[in-house]
Amino acid sequence: VQLVESGGGSVQAGRSLRLSCAASGYAYNGCMGWFRQAPGKEREGVAVINTRGGGTYYADSVKGRFTISQDSAKSTVYLQMNSLKPEDTAMYYCARDGQARVSWFRCPLGKTDYNYWGQGTQVTVS
Repeated sequence: VQLVESGGGSVQAGRSLRLSCAASGYAYNGCMGWFRQAPGKEREGVAVINTRGGGTYYADSVKGRFTISQDSAKSTVYLQMNSLKPEDTAMYYCARDGQARVSWFRCPLGKTDYNYWGQGTQVTVS
């Protein structure tokens, strides 16, 4: 199982970034999500997606600004981040839960529900 993130960088407040997470080494199904961890803080869920049914769920802090999406043919999940704020600065991680899920399953935002993690990509907003 391999999850490889890309797309991080340094931007000014109000700008946009798109993160990508390419998955390989397993059947592309279940829940996938984006999490972030700022220095001195706990890792928190940002957005998750049921890769089978397409249902998406967001943390309140990013609703209306971030969008998670997928390209199943490429086994890739994206996080479009608009109207970025300095408080969005963090290391962003892609994760999957390791379970085959039915299409209507509501994927959780809790980090303990996810077993496989990428190496992270840094997002800095100034």
